[in-house]
Amino acid sequence: MTYVTLNNGVKMPQLGYGVYQTPAEETERCVLAAIKNGYRSIDTAQAYGNEEGVGNAIAKCGLPREELFITTKIWITNAGYEKAKASIEESLKKLKSDYVDLLLIHQPFGDYCGTYRAMEEAYKAGKARAIGVSNFYPDRFIDIAHFAEVKPAVNQVENHVFQQQKAAKKYLAKCGTQLMSWGPFAEGRNDFFNTPALVEIGAKYGKLHRYGLVVFSAEKLFGSGSRHFYPVQLQRVLTVPVPAVAEPSLAVHQLAYAGLSLLLSRIDLRLRVGILLSAGALRRELR
Repeated sequence: MTYVTLNNGVKMPQLGYGVYQTPAEETERCVLAAIKNGYRSIDTAQAYGNEEGVGNAIAKCGLPREELFITTKIWITNAGYEKAKASIEESLKKLKSDYVDLLLIHQPFGDYCGTYRAMEEAYKAGKARAIGVSNFYPDRFIDIAHFAEVKPAVNQVENHVFQQQKAAKKYLAKCGTQLMSWGPFAEGRNDFFNTPALVEIGAKYGKLHRYGLVVFSAEKLFGSGSRHFYPVQLQRVLTVPVPAVAEPSLAVHQLAYAGLSLLLSRIDLRLRVGILLSAGALRRELR
C-alpha cells in the first residue's frame, strides 16, 4: 500500500474502499472483505446510512484501530455549528471509534462555515486527525480555505479521465490540499473500459487488465482515490503493479473534454424528481 502525506503530516492510503450505495445490511460484510484483502482506507458518510456497518467491521476485523484510515462526511441536514457538532458525536458512536482519520463536509450547502468551525474543534480535540471538504468547486473552496483556521487537508471531488479537475488542482495546490477522487471508473459511462487512449496504455505496459489500467490512470492523473469495488475485485486491484511512467498522453488529457459529470447528472435527476413531486402536490391542492 502506498500513501500520500496530507498538509498536516497525516499519512493517507492512496487506495480506498468506498461504501456509497452499499446497503446497510451488507456493509459490515463488504468492509470486512475489503480489509481482509488488504484495504486500510474505508470511506463512508452520514448520508450513506451505513456508518454502523463500517463501525461493526472496525470492531470485528481484528486489526488495531491505528492501522485503519476511516473517512466520514457531514451531510447538509446537519449543516451549522450546533447540528454539525452533535452529528460528529453520533458518527463516532456509530463507527465505534473515538476518532475518525478524515472528516469532510459532504456538500457546500447550508451554513458550511459553521459546520467547518465544529470540525476544527473536533480536530483540536483529537476527534478527527484531518479535516476537509467534498464536492467544493474552486469558488466555494477558496471561500472556506481563506477564512479557515485549519486549512482543508482534502477536497474529495468527482475525478476521472472525463472530469480531470485541472482548474481545481491549481487552487488546491496553493493550500497544500490533497485532491481525493470519487467515481474514478466514471461509473462505466462513455464506454470507459474500452476507451482507446486507456486501452493503449494497457497494451503499452503489458499485463494490465482493466482494473490495473484504472489504477494506473487514476494515480497518474488524480492522486488519492476512494473506490467502491465488489469483494471479488478487491485483491485484483491491490495486486496490480503500477508502472512508473511519465505524464499521461495527450489523448488521455483530451478525454477531459468529454464533459461527463456524474455529480451534475445526479443533481439533475433530483431536480426532476423534486419538480414532479411539487407538481403532484400542487395538483392535490387545486382539487
